[in-house]
Amino acid sequence: MATEQMDIDDSLYSRQRYVLGDSAMHRMANSSVLVYGLGGLGVEIAKNVVLAGVKSLTVQDPKNATMQDLGSQFFLRESDVSASKNRAEASSPHLAELNPYVSVMTMTQPLTCDSDLSYLSIYQCVILTECPLNVQRRVNEFCRAASPQIKFISTDVYGICGSAFTDFGDKFEVVDSTGEEPKDVLIGNITKANPGVVTGLEQAIHGLESGDVVAFREVKGMTAVNGRQFEVKVINPYTFSIGDTSSAEFGEYESGGMFVEVKITKEMSFEPLEKQIAAPSLLTPDLTKFDAPPLLHLGYLTLSQFIEQTGSMPKPWDNEDALKFIAMAKSINDSLSNKVENVDENMLGLISKCAAGCLAPLCAVFGGVVAQEALKALTGKFTPLNQWLLLDCREVVSSDASQFKPCGDRYDALRICVGNAFYQVLANAKLFMVGCGAIGCEMLKNYALLGISSENGKITITDNDLIEKSNLNRQFLFRPRHIQKPKSTTAAQATVEMNKDMKIEAHQHKVCPQTEETVYNDAFFENQSIIVNALDNVEARRYMDNRCVANQRALMESGTMGTKGHVQVIVPHLTESYTSQQDPTDGDFPYCTVKSFPAQLEHCIQWARDKFEECFVQNAQLFNKFVEVHPDIENIAQQLVSGNSIDGAVKVSKFLAQRPTSFADCVCQARLRFEKYFNHKAKQLLHSFPLDTKLEDGALFWASPKRPPTPIEFDSQEDMHMLFVITTARLLADVYKIQWTEQDTDRLHVESLLSEVKVPEFRPSNKRIVTDETVNKEDATPQEMSGDVIVLSGQRILQACQSNKNTAIHPVSPLDFEKDDDSNGHIDFISATANLRAQMYSIECGDRLKIKKIAGRIVPAIATTTAAVSGLVAIELIKVLAKAPMEQYKNCFLNLALPLILLSEPGPVQRNVLREGLSVTMWDKWEVRGSKDFTLQQFLDSLKQQFGFEATSACQGVKIVYMPFMPGHSKRLPMPMTKLLKPVAGQQYVDLVVSFEGDNDEDVPGPPVRYYF
Repeated sequence: MATEQMDIDDSLYSRQRYVLGDSAMHRMANSSVLVYGLGGLGVEIAKNVVLAGVKSLTVQDPKNATMQDLGSQFFLRESDVSASKNRAEASSPHLAELNPYVSVMTMTQPLTCDSDLSYLSIYQCVILTECPLNVQRRVNEFCRAASPQIKFISTDVYGICGSAFTDFGDKFEVVDSTGEEPKDVLIGNITKANPGVVTGLEQAIHGLESGDVVAFREVKGMTAVNGRQFEVKVINPYTFSIGDTSSAEFGEYESGGMFVEVKITKEMSFEPLEKQIAAPSLLTPDLTKFDAPPLLHLGYLTLSQFIEQTGSMPKPWDNEDALKFIAMAKSINDSLSNKVENVDENMLGLISKCAAGCLAPLCAVFGGVVAQEALKALTGKFTPLNQWLLLDCREVVSSDASQFKPCGDRYDALRICVGNAFYQVLANAKLFMVGCGAIGCEMLKNYALLGISSENGKITITDNDLIEKSNLNRQFLFRPRHIQKPKSTTAAQATVEMNKDMKIEAHQHKVCPQTEETVYNDAFFENQSIIVNALDNVEARRYMDNRCVANQRALMESGTMGTKGHVQVIVPHLTESYTSQQDPTDGDFPYCTVKSFPAQLEHCIQWARDKFEECFVQNAQLFNKFVEVHPDIENIAQQLVSGNSIDGAVKVSKFLAQRPTSFADCVCQARLRFEKYFNHKAKQLLHSFPLDTKLEDGALFWASPKRPPTPIEFDSQEDMHMLFVITTARLLADVYKIQWTEQDTDRLHVESLLSEVKVPEFRPSNKRIVTDETVNKEDATPQEMSGDVIVLSGQRILQACQSNKNTAIHPVSPLDFEKDDDSNGHIDFISATANLRAQMYSIECGDRLKIKKIAGRIVPAIATTTAAVSGLVAIELIKVLAKAPMEQYKNCFLNLALPLILLSEPGPVQRNVLREGLSVTMWDKWEVRGSKDFTLQQFLDSLKQQFGFEATSACQGVKIVYMPFMPGHSKRLPMPMTKLLKPVAGQQYVDLVVSFEGDNDEDVPGPPVRYYF
């Protein structure tokens, strides 16, 4: 398929589309990029650009593969080194395999100051790596002189330092500076004043910044603001002003309305490289090293001059070259208009000594960041880097690095950076990683390049998922031929292909309480050097965190969501753990809001999602379970007719009464559901609460945020109406195992079937409608059924059995909601249902992509963020394995859209004082060693003797072992612990929760107590 015809609805790009949007995806699909230099950094950038889906990528490199390249270039193999193969030519087949829609081309000529640069004119973005500064200057001048201007990026990783520079020309338009989804915010008030002040309903946080633009709609009273745009001036998080609203044009605000942020195109201007060299605009990523960026910039300029003068990098850990380097840096600094005030000679010396090496995870960081900058250059989506990013990870350098001796293997570039002792620590590490998805694939690549487990160590990975097509554009170890194969075994095989020294054991188990005793027990955790999370949900993260705390193992935690990412370093006895901070919970909407009073599209989507579960999943599951437990259904019906209540019988009776036997029956049911959902429900609400209904305080019932519904009249000429009917009929047929063909779902055929459907008239009922937002679904659902309802249920079942005796109680097929298969009708049903409900309540409808994202709880994902986050994790992993001090660890939050990178020291673990001179943390665990006949009294005495506390209670999970004031517990004191705790055969210990008597006669919770039998 030609790139120009690429269907961006293809599931290959499904997660990325939520980040970039269709417009940006189209622009990328018509753009060409050049990446010069296919070392570790260049190939990382190229990989991410190909995965993103540009039209074409050209990789240019004059160098042949060397053994040292294998330590950072993951698409080179030892055979390429043996054959002296060109790096670009060796890598291009692997790059092309990543994405069938991208043309990958190769060039091998060098780029010099004498090169004819006219060939660059066909590219929209040029990215230079491993390129002399004077060549960078010349290429940058050419790109700026081109018409239209070519976007220019230069970037390098030299040892333990990295740099990136962007120049997108004199006038660069940013169409969406943040990429954040505009949110509808309900209005509480707008003052008629100069300036007019807007307040959100119930003091809602508006989330705006001064200079943002908002548009209003549905405002009553001050109707002049509707449909107009206003520039915002923020007053506080809850209010903002919009200019003069005091004139006669603006009426007094009465009620209702909402505002939404309007995305306004912004223009940015960039300076050329020549000017930025002398006066750089620097991003400060590390909050613990504010003085680092200017110093690193000086180091970068010095390195460029050193190479230009000597023709080579400074020799690894050569003191003479380091002294030359420092002297040269001081001279350059004197010539700069913006001088570095405090020239750190030690850091400059470190730059010199490590420059010939390459820390592969730093290539991943800059490869992710720079690739994202390239996408910005092509699309105008998100705010570009302005204009330098410089970062170092000096903390990974060990004291023995000065003893560096080359071994001639793939790890020399790493040894130059971290030293041989640290390399040995990595090679012998035992690592357990949970998850082999996007972050997991990137981490495995980093492990291969770092040589983790390459000698006496072992990597254990587990993931119980299979590979899907939508995984391919961000889980780069997988190819189309791997679809429906296990992620873990496939990823392990791909990693070993990168580095044959790797020792990887792949599992397909879920890490959860069910595998805690059999596979991933305490002994397993205690045998690991470090644990790495590559998970995508909070529940699993919390579980892993608890297991690591219980077994006192370091944990590397990370995650991504679109352009955002986080890294958390968790080290026993030093840092807080993942659960030390409360993660924000998913916002659940009040039951009555979703059920009867939606005010936003999200409420309608939740209602549609609930309807899917109720109609096609839960009711079918209930029916199958009921007939399995009660196979003699007619006998059950007789009991119901006699007035005997049976759990689930009422729902089952309705299910049986509506059971279709043909596709025409399914169409009939779908039409009746349309009438029930979008016509009768509205009429019932207006019957129960007429438009003039008032509350006890005299206020109108139908006031913002409540919206009165308008009944929808079915019209077969309306596409949305027919989409609902056809999709609902399809899904009903799937549940009831009714065969259907494409001809059955033909619109004209369905219209003919609809002409035969008799739609009942609306009849109002006295059913209570919940209006209290504090009432949940369980409380709102009546638990008791009247005798008449029970009898009617029995009659329905008997009637169904008599009319369809052979099929009435046959099992049905509950659906398994699948958001990524667009052919199954699941998202079509939810999209149609949500938009019809939105229409009924005069809420703005949503496009299918947005509804799919919300209904499927899809986490947006893009390869650039994943690469950057995984690189940061791997850098911290080196420090943890090397047992670095607390102040050297870095947590990170990043948002590549802004771009924002914040590195900071992890939060220290909290200490709880039990008494003066004795404090404990969440990492502490006390041990008591007993024997076969050890009694409860001896256990309590041991606690008193070892820790100086009188135990007031002891629990084993939810089981209370000892609590003095409970009846009969004093009689337990002489009983053996084995009898009280009942260990299974072979069990060596049990963890107990013990409380102690504090200074004020209050119970003090102590740390977990591990009792050994």
